[in-house]
Amino acid sequence: MATTWLRTTMSVKPSSARGMATLKDIETRLKSVTNIKKITSSMKMVSAAKFTRAERALKPARVYGTGAASLYEKNEFADGEDKLYVAISSDRGLCGGIHSGMGRKFKALHAESPIKKAIVVGDKAKLILVKTMGDAYLATFNNVGRKQSSFTDAIAIAEEILSHDFDSADIAYNSFVNVVSYKPTIKPTPSAGNIESNDAVYTYDEVDSEVIRCFQEFSLANIIHHALKEQEASEQSSRMNAMENATRNAGEMIDELRTEVQQN
Repeated sequence: MATTWLRTTMSVKPSSARGMATLKDIETRLKSVTNIKKITSSMKMVSAAKFTRAERALKPARVYGTGAASLYEKNEFADGEDKLYVAISSDRGLCGGIHSGMGRKFKALHAESPIKKAIVVGDKAKLILVKTMGDAYLATFNNVGRKQSSFTDAIAIAEEILSHDFDSADIAYNSFVNVVSYKPTIKPTPSAGNIESNDAVYTYDEVDSEVIRCFQEFSLANIIHHALKEQEASEQSSRMNAMENATRNAGEMIDELRTEVQQN
């Protein structure tokens, strides 16, 4: 019996055609990376301008914030078991690991002792922490970071905090150090009842509950305003550095792609 053989013929493109296809891909990628570099370079300049404004706004806020917190730092107040945590972040990304660092800090605190009450400022921290401690959310704030925060924003957050019962409220934010660094900071603030029970408050003058309550409200708003400004300066400097790194990386990639084009 005759055997039927099947022959398959494969078309092989000339090496020059393969080279042209590869060269076209490289040129397309080069154009794409060049456009990315233009975008990151523009974002870096925008972030630099916003950082300058944020740093300028931080200086007076830091004076009032540290002054308001001085009473709490120079005197010992009992933490109590009923603790409320406030996480301050923003809605914006593309700023390195500033938000994920805040998330890791809260996850570590939650692992040590479960957090039962939390107020989250900014969608980034809200999304990072929702799986770990979403049940503890008392309130959340969004539209944070799209424009510079004001003292009115701080008052709104302070009023939300004071609408809940607690022994101590720990305010967590990123404290600005310099253009290339920041550090997670937790600022404890006692409740009005906790302040009233401390004898050191009555050292220089006789005060009643109403005076203490007013002082706590105003000092809490100043501390939150300071925290918001510290967070903004840290975030803008981090975004500026992230865009600078992205621009540099894109430039290195462009050089490599141009070398490949020349070799082909």
